[in-house]
Amino acid sequence: MSSTADPLAPLGKLPGVQDSVESVRKAVDRIYGHRVMRRRSSEVTAEAALRGARGSAALEGADWALEEMRRRTDFGEEGEPRTVGAALRATAESGQLLDVWRQSPLRVLARLHLVVAGGDASDETVGRPRLAGEPVREPEPGVGEVPAAEDVAVRLDGLAQFVVAGSEAPALVVASVVHGELATLRPFGSYNGLVARAAERIVLVASGLDPKSICPAEAGHAELGREQYTMALAAYASGTPEGMAAWIGHCGRAAELGARETTAVCEALQRGAA
Repeated sequence: MSSTADPLAPLGKLPGVQDSVESVRKAVDRIYGHRVMRRRSSEVTAEAALRGARGSAALEGADWALEEMRRRTDFGEEGEPRTVGAALRATAESGQLLDVWRQSPLRVLARLHLVVAGGDASDETVGRPRLAGEPVREPEPGVGEVPAAEDVAVRLDGLAQFVVAGSEAPALVVASVVHGELATLRPFGSYNGLVARAAERIVLVASGLDPKSICPAEAGHAELGREQYTMALAAYASGTPEGMAAWIGHCGRAAELGARETTAVCEALQRGAA
């Protein structure tokens, strides 16, 4: 596949991107080599999913402790409980959509939105991109004006085309672009951040970089902080080579921090503390 046919291939050659790719790969390989993974990988996967959901919800303003997420059951209530519940559902659903992603990414995105927004938006807007004149009912993520629905439709089609066609670009690059496109386009009327981060997770798993879904990049994004997240998204939205490289580097750091979080989980399991 030539770089002309593969629009993401040149991104892998931007300054600093290859270093980020290699650093993430080493971090992921280290955690997969941990002795706990040979015996208790299902427990590690479950804990990583919880921590990923916690991180994604925190970026939406619902910054709960893990203990509270384990204890609470009122995820249908307005406000933070509903946001946390949506994040938990998005993380759980993403694992069920891996086989569909490469064939029909837009179908996966619609399903993710249906899962996270079900019961919290009008039926006609759930599970489909917004139409002309429909608002985005969520806090502004600090990346400029909301794009017009017509422009969103064109760019979503472009995103779907490169996912289906495949790319020679590293998994980190593909995941970063999918995340960045969805978070800046805001294609749905609500919960775009949760959908974007769940899609990033799907790419990292489906690509084979993190096949057991044990390196929650969402937790890393939250650890880096909302301010850094929005600044990095703004860099992506600029469309410049420097901005794209900065966003990919940010996503790489988030993935590494997710791997570090899971390393702590493995060490706690090894000590019998978790």
